[in-house]
Amino acid sequence: MNSRKWVRLFLTTLAIGGITTAVIGVILNWGEYEKLFLRMDVLEFAAVLMWHIGVGFIFSIISQMGFFAYLTIHRFGLGVFRSASLWNSVQIVLILFVLFDLVYFRYQVFAVKGESVVGYILIALFILLAGLVVAYVKSAQTNRGAFIPALFFMVVVTVIEWFPALRINDKDWLYLMLFPLLICNAYQLLILHKLTGVAKS
Repeated sequence: MNSRKWVRLFLTTLAIGGITTAVIGVILNWGEYEKLFLRMDVLEFAAVLMWHIGVGFIFSIISQMGFFAYLTIHRFGLGVFRSASLWNSVQIVLILFVLFDLVYFRYQVFAVKGESVVGYILIALFILLAGLVVAYVKSAQTNRGAFIPALFFMVVVTVIEWFPALRINDKDWLYLMLFPLLICNAYQLLILHKLTGVAKS
């Protein structure tokens, strides 16, 4: 991939991160935005919107760092295990481990007395479902061997990127960061083979 394509990937992912975060921010804080609309406070509305876009740019950069880190790790894993099937097996184990930790440790650390574990499970299932959908599309567009690596990236790398919000455990921040990360990660994963010219096999 040449520098022109890399710049294109960087800028489009940056825009997606900013726009997605702004949309999610409006949805999560609609009560505040509604007050600004009613008061016709255009400047303050624009300032808050630009703040969300700026935060989205940061999320996008985190997503891109995770993406290129995974490309390196994937090559390293293939070299170490010398077998795509063995490396895929390791990735499956890591996927299950991360999903279990996402539920168990978050529940142990943040759950209040009497709180159900269902909410924690649903978030993990949502990430898994999003990963399965993106991995299926990726494998359909390229080859069957891309399914497990794509699922690993969408689940494991997204959770690692999401860690700053997980530490805070604020509901708004959790969702504000999760959706842009998932969308940016999915975009990068699904556009990569088009930029590099890898044909379906």
